[in-house]
Amino acid sequence: MEPILNSQLPEFSVQAFHNGSFKTVTNNDVKGKWAIFFFYPADFTFVCPTELVDVAEKYDKLQAMGVEVYSVSCDSHFVHKAWHDASESIRKIKYPMLADPTGALARAFGVYIAEEGMAYRGTFLINPEGQIKLAEMNDNSIGRDADELVRKVEAAQFVASHDGEVCPAKWKKGEATLKPSIDLVGKI
Repeated sequence: MEPILNSQLPEFSVQAFHNGSFKTVTNNDVKGKWAIFFFYPADFTFVCPTELVDVAEKYDKLQAMGVEVYSVSCDSHFVHKAWHDASESIRKIKYPMLADPTGALARAFGVYIAEEGMAYRGTFLINPEGQIKLAEMNDNSIGRDADELVRKVEAAQFVASHDGEVCPAKWKKGEATLKPSIDLVGKI
């Protein structure tokens, strides 16, 4: 299996529920900007709304950083709308909710569970050049943390604009980075 990191965003065209209407989202809509693809198992579940709301609460910050968020499940865009209409929590979501009822997008990202017809909790950060710079996958019983996701986006954006520098563990925006060299070998 080929690693997904640094590979190109796959071609896709899916329906989405966004801002009260249905629209088509394609890989061309993602080009030229940072994007997060946030896969989750299914609408009308338990851990999923807690994660989606957590990301929704960071959405303005991510938008200010030039990042678009796309949540993705193998439900249809009709189910996304029904969930939005039925749940006070899901009504807080302002980012596009992508529908992947065939599982094609989940397969392309390597998170599809064929025997269940749903996705694992997968998080992917795409840079403006269309490369996947972050790929994480959780068991469906383990929720994610949007604060940590924001921190990783900040790190990815920093290293993208600071050639030769890297971000150490727990790095936060504004903290010292490292510039790998022979002088650092064995001194960290």
